[in-house]
Amino acid sequence: MLRARTFAAVTAAAASGVLLLPTQAQAAGSVHLYKIYYDSPGSDLRSNTSLNAEYVQIRNTTGAAVNLRGWTLTDAANHKYTFGNFVLGKGKIVTVRTGRGTNSAANVYQNRGAYVWNNDRDTATLKKSNGARIDTCSYNSTRVDYKWC
Repeated sequence: MLRARTFAAVTAAAASGVLLLPTQAQAAGSVHLYKIYYDSPGSDLRSNTSLNAEYVQIRNTTGAAVNLRGWTLTDAANHKYTFGNFVLGKGKIVTVRTGRGTNSAANVYQNRGAYVWNNDRDTATLKKSNGARIDTCSYNSTRVDYKWC
């Protein structure tokens, strides 16, 4: 009897739209694009400080660390950053900065001398080493300097 009542309650909740269960991907978590800061503050003079203020953040919401070796981050013009042997811990964020610097657990550097992300519109794409697309994030605005993905 209790099972029948529980089933009836779940069925009624689902029919009314109250029952909101996570999708399988949400329940398991993912590695995904989190934020793009595409217009670094100040004048675009290609200083290393300015280049490093332009970045993309990647977040791991899975329950385990993920090795990003061979994964790529590209823009619409196919500027490509390829991860070396880099492990993104569970629940962690890595910031991919455009300029030069020393890689750490929180920041990796593309070692470029020019900007990658357009100040008005662009698309970031994250792919696994086998070429499978993991996530994309696009923006089309000059009103703000960043995009939450």
